[in-house]
Amino acid sequence: MNTVSPKVLSIPSPFAVNGVIKVLEAPDADPSILLNRLLDGRYEKPYVVDDGHSRALYFSFSFVQSAMRLSQPNSLELAYTRKMMSFVLFAPQPKSILMLGLGGGSLAKFCHHHFPDTQITVVEINPDVVAFRDEFKIPPDSDRFRVVLSDAALYVASCAASFDVIVTDAFDKDGFASTVCNREFYFNLRRLLAADGLLVANLAGRREERKVHLKMLGDFFNERTLAVPVGRDDNHIAIAFNNRDFAPCWQTIRRRAKALSRTFDLDLEKFAEKFARSEKNAHRQ
Repeated sequence: MNTVSPKVLSIPSPFAVNGVIKVLEAPDADPSILLNRLLDGRYEKPYVVDDGHSRALYFSFSFVQSAMRLSQPNSLELAYTRKMMSFVLFAPQPKSILMLGLGGGSLAKFCHHHFPDTQITVVEINPDVVAFRDEFKIPPDSDRFRVVLSDAALYVASCAASFDVIVTDAFDKDGFASTVCNREFYFNLRRLLAADGLLVANLAGRREERKVHLKMLGDFFNERTLAVPVGRDDNHIAIAFNNRDFAPCWQTIRRRAKALSRTFDLDLEKFAEKFARSEKNAHRQ
């Protein structure tokens, strides 16, 4: 029997004038049925909302997974992605980056654009997320950039490489992916870090879950962890340092923030102050 392979199908969006919702379905799929499933939360695949000015990746309408401005596809639209890139305050020229979670590729594209000499590996478990790669203008695989379809926990468990920076942003529609919620995962992350490497983690979701992940970070990196909230959102960004002797010189970091803010078009001076306060508050506890 012949089957029709799924592809990116556009259906009119009920939320934006001239907007569309893009789904991974066969061309002959019934748009009205798909729209009803999307609206009542029964649709199980990721999807894209395109209003002609921006594209956003969703797992459900309650949470924007990733966003891209069509006129500036390499910029960072969401606050948490901008704050995650504050790792450049501590590692301004990484030779290698491992990213766990692709989403709409915001961080991957930003690093690909700003670090032309850096080896970037991105691991994504969901083939449907990878299928939207072209919609979000994610670069093709090359000798310095590749997207690997794999479970993040399995990948880091078997990986033998070393990375200057590891970025974790591994979520599914229910929050933290279950395979990254254990001590073995964090043990392997630290094992893969270079001696002076750092880990930057997006800790979204419920407060109880966030505390569990912060506890595991603290266990493996001792007091070499900084964490700051993202605006009024629930998520926090944490940076953990592998070097046991690392002690940030905030005067140097403030100077670096001022120099790099224009290069990256990020408010790194503000981020530096927030991380400095985070360290002071940690020492007071």
